[in-house]
Amino acid sequence: MTTEPVTAEAGRDFIRDIVQADLSSDKHSRIVTRFPPEPNGYLHIGHAKSIALNFGIAQEFGGKCHLRFDDTNPTKEEQEYIDSIQADVHWLGYDWGTDLYYASDYFDRLYDWAEGLIKAGYAYVDDQSQEEIRINRGTLTEPGKNSPFRDRTVEENLDLFRRMKAGEFPNGSRVLRAKIDMAAGNINLRDPVLYRILHAEHPRTGTKWSIYPSYDYAHGQSDAIEGITHSICTLEFEDHRPLYEWLLDKLPVPSKPRQYEFARLNLTYTLLSKRVLTQLVRDGHVSGWDDPRMPTIAGLKRRGVPPAAVREFVKRIGVAKANSVVDVGMLEFCIREHLNKTAQRRMAVLRPLKVVIENYPEGQTEELEAVNHPDDPAAGTRKISFGRELYIERDDFMENPPKKFFRLSPGNEVRLRYAYFVKCTGVIKNDAGEVVELRCTYDPATKGGNAPDGRKVKATMHWLSAKDSVPAEIRVYNQLFSNPSPSAANFAADLNPESLEVLPEARVEPSVASDNSGEVMQFERQGYFVRDKDSAPGKPVFNRTIGLRDTFAKEVGGKG
Repeated sequence: MTTEPVTAEAGRDFIRDIVQADLSSDKHSRIVTRFPPEPNGYLHIGHAKSIALNFGIAQEFGGKCHLRFDDTNPTKEEQEYIDSIQADVHWLGYDWGTDLYYASDYFDRLYDWAEGLIKAGYAYVDDQSQEEIRINRGTLTEPGKNSPFRDRTVEENLDLFRRMKAGEFPNGSRVLRAKIDMAAGNINLRDPVLYRILHAEHPRTGTKWSIYPSYDYAHGQSDAIEGITHSICTLEFEDHRPLYEWLLDKLPVPSKPRQYEFARLNLTYTLLSKRVLTQLVRDGHVSGWDDPRMPTIAGLKRRGVPPAAVREFVKRIGVAKANSVVDVGMLEFCIREHLNKTAQRRMAVLRPLKVVIENYPEGQTEELEAVNHPDDPAAGTRKISFGRELYIERDDFMENPPKKFFRLSPGNEVRLRYAYFVKCTGVIKNDAGEVVELRCTYDPATKGGNAPDGRKVKATMHWLSAKDSVPAEIRVYNQLFSNPSPSAANFAADLNPESLEVLPEARVEPSVASDNSGEVMQFERQGYFVRDKDSAPGKPVFNRTIGLRDTFAKEVGGKG
């Protein structure tokens, strides 16, 4: 699937208002933003909001946006994640140009600045265990307790810190902490950890380092080194801002970025916790990070969701200061709205039921003309083959139908799309009493779908030629969770047992089977589908991107 370039489109929100005011007052001559993921997992739909905001603002105001990997924890970071993140940002339609950076690029400078904090009396080496530090940190209502090592001399702290760097001590035996205020109302200011000992090989720096900076220490200083003007974060970092500013104030940084917080994205029927997503993959609840049921960008891409629909969704939900939950139906609406305009139409039978038209000449076939898009004449037409033996959708037939069932039933007449009127004259069953074949007749005078005598039918059904259609596997995806507010603590209990239905005996048009473009198609009356990477020669596999209408929420609501 090709990605179209993103056109800058000015919006209005409190962050854009701030940016505009800073430019108008000459506080900044050029805007520089950044998207700073930790390369320890795949990006998800929530990250798409941050990507669109940071890159969008830079584009709208003539600035630039950096892609920076905050790679400060080598035990959880892999090249696979770095590669996937870059691919996802590009897929969404954004580009960082030459501005690709890593926090690890700054490890030497960050270390030197840490020594500077020690020399100025603003940092010390603590020998307490991680558990002791946690206990002595206090609570929201009780102040913390000073470490017994807090008053070490500058010389002793420097000696220990340099020996930590040299790899003399085991993991967890010592940390470097900022010396701020253990009674601060903001827990983040209670002597936060700046460095910890970690004997681990880093993807980019190898075994050079035995100590690594904390995220809070590396993040703001990386912003300053890169000349970031507006450090845009989600709301959970609001309480970290005083520490962000304290460090910038105490260090000889080349610039003073300002942090702004916005509400993160929360979706119904969705969990975006990295821990939960990792567990879903590890426990085999999904096939991988790019499983089409996952809210990852890789999953959305594999499912066939257009990047333009994701950008439109992000634009519609806007940028707010307060957290809220967005109905996943809004995302689905954006997907349907985009695909309805762009997806070419084809026919596929997901659950085939054979039909024999007894009065159609044996051995005869004919080509009928079908439109590729009803609202786009420029999309042209295609030929589809019609013959004596066809497949229809199993759900389109009932032997004993209720009232208002207008599709095929014994004695009832329907229209086959682009073809003829047909009437069911007989039903063939297997030994178990299941319907396995229908016998029908057709009216040759109704070719094209209309009767010369003016009689009407109440149903138009899709179909495929038994001879010319191609077998395919269809994967019908629904929401991964059946609870609109799934529990992150016990997510397995909220998993939807019907999140995936595999239909191994579906049939598709020959042109569909041979199309390797990766473009999403509408299978008429079924939904939107895209070819999956699991396709093999002679055995295409298609994923349902989304149905034509929202039936899942109604079904779940009905169960409640």
